[in-house]
Amino acid sequence: MSDFWLYFKLGLEHVLDWKAYDHILFLIVLCAAYTFNSWKRLLLLVTLFTIGHTVSLLMANYNVVSVSTRWIEFLIPVTILITALFNLFTAGKEKRAEKLGLFYIATVFFGLIHGFGFASYYKMINADNDILPLLEFALGVEAAQIIVVIIVLILAFIFQMLFRFNKRDWVLVVSSIVIGMIIPMLIENWIF
Repeated sequence: MSDFWLYFKLGLEHVLDWKAYDHILFLIVLCAAYTFNSWKRLLLLVTLFTIGHTVSLLMANYNVVSVSTRWIEFLIPVTILITALFNLFTAGKEKRAEKLGLFYIATVFFGLIHGFGFASYYKMINADNDILPLLEFALGVEAAQIIVVIIVLILAFIFQMLFRFNKRDWVLVVSSIVIGMIIPMLIENWIF
């Protein structure tokens, strides 16, 4: 049973690590346009991201796919930027719902990319290639992501209800702040 907590805690720490805040930034822009009323859709998005993340770890762990770390370190901020830009261009528009099918697919794909960013470290700690620790780790990732989402939803509620930000302005401000934070990461990892 202690192995479960070891890998679960590792999944929690992977997401909640302030030194590697890219995962948190992605979650912030992923859920910026949502409220507590749309928690089911948001939970689905977060779970799809976890599935993509877990599949990439699985593929890397069993040497099905090998991706250059340099490319992944570049693509991670790109996924955050694309999600934030999507928010900017769709903020306050009712047609956003029509684009959600593509958004679900993109979220799984972005989860794949983010998972490859952690794959080499995960391979080192799971040398036995067992699948159970990977699932325990994925549960920790999912739990941590839900914690981040709840915090963002609470902040959204506070700003929208107490400080009278409208939803569109909240999405624009949050997405713009994340873009400002991600640009240095993008420049630092530029590969062209």
